[in-house]
Amino acid sequence: MLYSKILIAVDNSEFSIKAAQNGFKLAKQLDATVALLYVVDTTKAVANIDTGVYPEQALFLLKKEAEQTLNKLADLNEGNTEVIKFMPQGIPTKDIIKTAEKWEADLIVLGTHGRTGLMHLLVGSVSESIIRHSKIPVMVFPSKH
Repeated sequence: MLYSKILIAVDNSEFSIKAAQNGFKLAKQLDATVALLYVVDTTKAVANIDTGVYPEQALFLLKKEAEQTLNKLADLNEGNTEVIKFMPQGIPTKDIIKTAEKWEADLIVLGTHGRTGLMHLLVGSVSESIIRHSKIPVMVFPSKH
């Protein structure tokens, strides 16, 4: 299979740095077009009336964090090729796959937190959900890689 369009899904974790670095290296080796995707998780745009934070303000802060993260991670590419950036709002597990399909990506690159046991059960795994539901091949870089 020819991998000419690589979508690197990120968040603001250290694991995303590793995924982005490896995704950029792979894109360079394959001379592929690369895109970074940060889904602004709308479920985290929660109001806190006690502190005066309303849902619109929370969403604004999440978008700002996403934009800063995309810009920081795009710099890791060191100008090897243009980096396309996607920043949809929604639910990461659904919008990563939706964006990959819409953009017609050949490969999705992710990092994983490597949670196990109770934490994995409580928090769930975006990477695991993407692997299970994506029709597009997925490459996952573990936290201990």
